Amino acid sequence: MTLNQINYAIAISKERSLNEAAKKLFISQPSLTGAMHALEEELGFDIFVRSKNGISPTVKGAEFLGYARAVAEQYGVLDDKYIKKKNPKRYFSVSMQHYSFAVKAFVDLINKLGCEEYEFEAQETKTREIITNVKNQLSELGILYINDFNKKVLLKALEDEGLAFTELFECGIYAYISKTNPLAVKKVMSGDPVTFEELDDYPCLAFTQGEYNSVYYAEEVLSARHFKQLIRANDRATMLNLAKGVNGYTLCSGILCEELNGHDYVALKVDTDEKMTVGYIYRKDSIISDIGKEYIKLISQYRSKVLG
Repeated sequence: MTLNQINYAIAISKERSLNEAAKKLFISQPSLTGAMHALEEELGFDIFVRSKNGISPTVKGAEFLGYARAVAEQYGVLDDKYIKKKNPKRYFSVSMQHYSFAVKAFVDLINKLGCEEYEFEAQETKTREIITNVKNQLSELGILYINDFNKKVLLKALEDEGLAFTELFECGIYAYISKTNPLAVKKVMSGDPVTFEELDDYPCLAFTQGEYNSVYYAEEVLSARHFKQLIRANDRATMLNLAKGVNGYTLCSGILCEELNGHDYVALKVDTDEKMTVGYIYRKDSIISDIGKEYIKLISQYRSKVLG
């Protein structure tokens, strides 16, 4: 296996086409095909599956490509520093469930370190994609939650992928709603927790999980509960609009980030003893970078904002 072959595989994965990858690499398509056949024969498995719709990685190929990207990036750092005598930018990526406090910590990280020496990437995405991104080294860290209901399934999934979970903080369960919702007016004045019977009058908002739309991969706690009204969406901005437009609510940690979401929403304590534990995941065989450690430090500060 050579560095050229690694770069070829990465280019094919990016372009999803042998012809387009060959053009970007400035080599002939037969040469590229031959190099990939030789690499796959040496590895003992197919990296890509080829069809009339294009090229996509196999399961083992996706795992290989995760390591390949890491090797290529590290080589680029070595080449820039010691051969080209450059000062390369350092890179940090995190995948997260749709938590505004995780985004705010990411913003604080960027403001603290700046973009002159660093490149940053944040992905608010589905639970399974967070696991896959960290496994394949597309993200160094992943931010998600576990609780008594999903703990066994998620920790087993993490173990299977060579990942570990570390707790950041434990939270009570809150209903995140618009201040114009009649429940907000009623409960803010009384200070009483909101019951599920009261919430049943309004649509519950949940993030879609795509192929892994299982109750165990849901971003919202109590996902196995029967909700009389349920609306799914795939991004936080849509959720905020739905909370206002249809008086919907979503179940969350209760940590508000008004700097990002504005002052038009409130978190109401739900009348339940259920808890959720927010934490980060990472590869067991890797060392968390200094940037990653700084991000963990910043997001850990939200422990003081946990309402219970």
